[in-house]
Amino acid sequence: MAGSLPTSVSSWPLITRATPMSGNPSTRILIVEDEEPIAGFIRQGLMEAGFVVDIAGDGLRGFELAKSEPYNILILDIMLPGIDGLELLRRLRSTGMNTHVLILSAKGSVSDRVTGLQLGADDYLTKPFAFAELLARIQSLLRRDRGAQEPLSLVVSDLILDLLNRKAFRGGEEIDLQPQEYSLLKYLMVNRGRVVTRTQILQHVWGYNFHPSTNLVEVHVCRLREKIERSDKPKLLRTIRGAGYMLNDDVQISE
Repeated sequence: MAGSLPTSVSSWPLITRATPMSGNPSTRILIVEDEEPIAGFIRQGLMEAGFVVDIAGDGLRGFELAKSEPYNILILDIMLPGIDGLELLRRLRSTGMNTHVLILSAKGSVSDRVTGLQLGADDYLTKPFAFAELLARIQSLLRRDRGAQEPLSLVVSDLILDLLNRKAFRGGEEIDLQPQEYSLLKYLMVNRGRVVTRTQILQHVWGYNFHPSTNLVEVHVCRLREKIERSDKPKLLRTIRGAGYMLNDDVQISE
């Protein structure tokens, strides 16, 4: 069917559009994969399913990100530069980290799968794989978090993003957002209180399809700021010079 995701990664076509799934927009996934086409394929599909996704191209970078960022799931290859996926997994579990880990590897023997699971992986999927199965396994892992209630909205001060109806409000007044403005605001709200760089915004909101010199981020941030800010209220969307942007969590700070 035109516009749908391919069922296997074996042909690596350009992804255009995925069928929307019930992904929690505050769920963060880290892909640790050194093969760029595979990582990009997975990332694009998961973004279109509603997840926030980061990529690490080697084991050491993956370990650093996993320790410093609050991910819900790690998708982990085994054969990685730096340190391999099994060593990365061993180090993470030795620190007491209980983030869900799904190993995605071409190493598919019984002994490979047993080793990965014994080291602390929650699931193991072999390549080549069907994206639909990967997504189903991710959703299954998320359902294990029985105590975690998926939010219906994101809130920063009096700015509210209704995730079910894809609407934004400030002080009870609805804000008219274009689709990319909504995606940008959602990403900023998920990362509230943290500085996000221009490159991170390009990757998470638009993917890798734009030249680094584009002013796309600046234009959309400017438009979003005009829509969400109020002259009689504290400024929420801050520009951090030389670093990026932050949706401010502290209503006492204004510009």
